Amino acid sequence: MKPTIVNNVETICHVKHILEMGPEEYAKMGTPGDGGTRTLCVSGDVQRPGFYEIPCGGVTLGELINDVCGGLKPGRSLKAVIPGGSSAKVLRAGEVFKIKSKGSDGQMVENDVPLLDLTMDASTLQAAGTMVGSGGVMIMDDSRDMVWALNNLNQFYAHESCGQCTPCREGSLWMSKVTTRILDEGARQDDAKNLKNIADNIAGRTICAFGEACSWPTQSFLAKFPDEFDKRVV
Repeated sequence: MKPTIVNNVETICHVKHILEMGPEEYAKMGTPGDGGTRTLCVSGDVQRPGFYEIPCGGVTLGELINDVCGGLKPGRSLKAVIPGGSSAKVLRAGEVFKIKSKGSDGQMVENDVPLLDLTMDASTLQAAGTMVGSGGVMIMDDSRDMVWALNNLNQFYAHESCGQCTPCREGSLWMSKVTTRILDEGARQDDAKNLKNIADNIAGRTICAFGEACSWPTQSFLAKFPDEFDKRVV
């Protein structure tokens, strides 16, 4: 009769300020529906990776990379961003997204928003097909091999699966084995198709959300970087 309570460290950090300021004032620091602050953990190919506490929606992705984190490494260009932790769907440099927002007359309008102009809040990133998630922002420049990056994620998820649900237990391991073989030996003609099929048959078929978490990287990497898999076919 000694239950374990698991608390998110970021949530605990916010409690003191919410109690001192009151929930209404705290919420004003963010955007409507996504109030307060987020601690973004920026890693990868930027000059100043680290933890940054920022009001929700207080910066665009471009401002986060260039102003907060000092820009990309010298001589490099942006290739991809995972904006919300390893399970968040990857975004490709140069993408433009259809994002709805309120116009001057109060009506909703749809605008074309380039990747670097995406506001780092929940609703905007969701509209872009990904999520703010845990706030783990991974920046990848043009030196990165996206097949290697996906394999790194697949190995992590195969290791972390608890094994209770067959689609996740078997599927996460299959995806890891396939991407490992692609790196070691080259891709077979149907590997990309089979990887997507495996991922599609995990998502929505498990007790917890881990099934979706391990599926989304494979689904999004294949969709955004098909050329990197196609060129490895032997």
